Amino acid sequence: MKNFIQETDLWVEVRSNSDKFLFKNPPALFLDRDGTIVEEVLYLHKPEEMKLHLDAAQTIIKANAIGIPVIIVTNQSGIGRGYYGWPDFCAVQDAMLEELSSLGARIDAVFACPYHNDGQGPHIYKNHPDRKPNPGMLLKAEKLMSINLPKSWIVGDRSTDLGAGHAAKCEGGVHLKTGHGSEPGEGENAETYKSEGFNVQHCQSIGELPDVIPFFKI
Repeated sequence: MKNFIQETDLWVEVRSNSDKFLFKNPPALFLDRDGTIVEEVLYLHKPEEMKLHLDAAQTIIKANAIGIPVIIVTNQSGIGRGYYGWPDFCAVQDAMLEELSSLGARIDAVFACPYHNDGQGPHIYKNHPDRKPNPGMLLKAEKLMSINLPKSWIVGDRSTDLGAGHAAKCEGGVHLKTGHGSEPGEGENAETYKSEGFNVQHCQSIGELPDVIPFFKI
């Protein structure tokens, strides 16, 4: 576990070699975790409470099949607030990755940021560059995995997920109605990131992504 925790206390885990990908400089499918891949549980830190969203594995399998890196980028303020630690995060991750793998789905990298305005001790950090909506985790993936950010997409249940994609100059983002996505204002806030250079789509769940993200139609 400790091999993935950097000196800056960020989780950086590259799980796949570039030979898994279709292109030398591939676009990525950036996925939020809680409320997107797995059902929303407040400060999820117990493996037995982890439950995959319906169709999550199938969508990831489709991305795997066309050589698109699937990368988790997740804010984990529960660590920063002292509610749980990296071992708890790791236990949930292992359970999720094991279940996805059993279904034939592969996650290629995981990035997690524990910092928050209301963090404790060293995790107190106002507007940390790696905490979404800031683009730090996506930029790290670009550097470590030679990701083509201008062709990449980000997906999540919060408008801040799309904010990170917009700041990283991705091609677009998909706001999901799962998790926090159905809360008042979330969809409208996500829509504010729409611009000439950033496409915003809305879906009911992760299973609809192949219908709206261009690289699934390659």
